[in-house]
Amino acid sequence: MNIVILSRNASLYSTRRLKEACKERGHTVRVIDYLRCYMDITTESPKVIYQGQVLNDVNAIIPRIGTSNTFYGTAVVRQFEMVRVFSANSSLGISRSRDKLRCLQLLSRKGVGMPVTGFAHSTKDVEGLMNIVGGAPLVVKLLEGTQGIGVVLTETKKSAECVIEAFRGLNANILVQEFIKEAGGSDLRCFVVGGKVVAAMMRSGQPGEFRSNVHRGGSTKKIKLSPAERELAVKAAREMGLGVAGVDLLRSERGPVVMEVNSSPGLEGIEGATEVDVAGKIVEYIEKGVAERPTRRGVSA
Repeated sequence: MNIVILSRNASLYSTRRLKEACKERGHTVRVIDYLRCYMDITTESPKVIYQGQVLNDVNAIIPRIGTSNTFYGTAVVRQFEMVRVFSANSSLGISRSRDKLRCLQLLSRKGVGMPVTGFAHSTKDVEGLMNIVGGAPLVVKLLEGTQGIGVVLTETKKSAECVIEAFRGLNANILVQEFIKEAGGSDLRCFVVGGKVVAAMMRSGQPGEFRSNVHRGGSTKKIKLSPAERELAVKAAREMGLGVAGVDLLRSERGPVVMEVNSSPGLEGIEGATEVDVAGKIVEYIEKGVAERPTRRGVSA
């Protein structure tokens, strides 16, 4: 097969591992900067063009779309979908997961367990917003934040009011969530591929740090999930419409809850902690997906 990895940086660990996995399984693979793709949007023959060449020989794509480029990145993925190229993650799934509010609303509608969450626009409603999640301590999150940036734990009512008012003063959209104290500054990263959890690890924050992100110095270790945790992770990925997802869970007193669903989860931490060939699992999923869908005109599977 001819596989394209949509990534802005070919030297990133995840991109390199996916490229290696494709080659190991006998596929031709290219890494393409999706921001340099442009599109011919016509009724009869839509096209994706890169460096002056029409990409008409692609069987599958692996989107690695950065958060700041979601709009254009998903447009490129959507254009590939229009010409029936198989994508490891759909453009709709990526868009759903990147909008944290939309993601939570969709999961809530499907009965997926989550931390109690509030959302409001006006700072005049701060007290009512905090009451929704049971008051302080609580977590304030920027909707556009990633890798733990824009996530603040406020331990008192006054500090929560100050943080919320400060963010709203910058016209930033925020979520307010209950603080799951019993999680102890740790979360579970469940790597879901093709409707199955293929690897899982526990991430723990540094002493005094409630955020467990590896980019913030958090540690990782392989973890065995309970049946309920495994089922919840798979359900969350499915409801987002993602074939490949990193689902972050917290262990609460009422059972596991979904904290976030990531459509471009990194491979370095999960492969290092679990020694599972996650990149290879993703390529296997793509092979199966291409084999099971009708052949597109002009491209053989």
